[in-house]
Amino acid sequence: MSEETKQPTAEETPETQAGAEQTAEQTAQEQTEKTGKGKKKKEKEKTYTLTQQQMEAAELAAKQLESVKDQFVRLTAEYDNYRKRTAKEKDSLYQDAKADTISAFLAVYDNLERAAASEGGEDSPHKKGLEMIFTQFKDILQKQGVTEIEAQGKPFDPEKMNAVMHIDDENLGENEVAQVFQAGFMLGDKVIRHAIVQVAN
Repeated sequence: MSEETKQPTAEETPETQAGAEQTAEQTAQEQTEKTGKGKKKKEKEKTYTLTQQQMEAAELAAKQLESVKDQFVRLTAEYDNYRKRTAKEKDSLYQDAKADTISAFLAVYDNLERAAASEGGEDSPHKKGLEMIFTQFKDILQKQGVTEIEAQGKPFDPEKMNAVMHIDDENLGENEVAQVFQAGFMLGDKVIRHAIVQVAN
């Protein structure tokens, strides 16, 4: 062999160089991890010393925060109650005004009912016209939530009916409504006009 063609030594082989680089990287990484762990330990170990004055100020601030939170919760509850109460009052006022308005129209209902009952024969165009108007009026009341109190043949209910006459009738039960003189009406659960009835003894 000539001097020019030298074989690479173990130190100069690519495998050795790659191994050396890998070892250097691992060592650097291990040192970084150790340093990171050391920093974390140092961070955990940090403590703060407060003076008596600072402790008192912190306690006062905590008490003030608790007081403000309590006031906020109370204020929120009061507002919620106020909102519900005003909504209820508003609805109550609306229902009262609606009941008063409908009550004023019930006289028209009575007149239409009497007119439809007394007008000529079944084929009379006037009777048919009145019946159509009466039906339309009843539909309007129904759409507004108004219902007629069922009284005929029912037990007498003093909360919904006014008895103006009594009759002795063996065919009817005691306190049973024998005849309705004027229809009564309810708006939801509220009586806007009591039924005027005759009651059997």
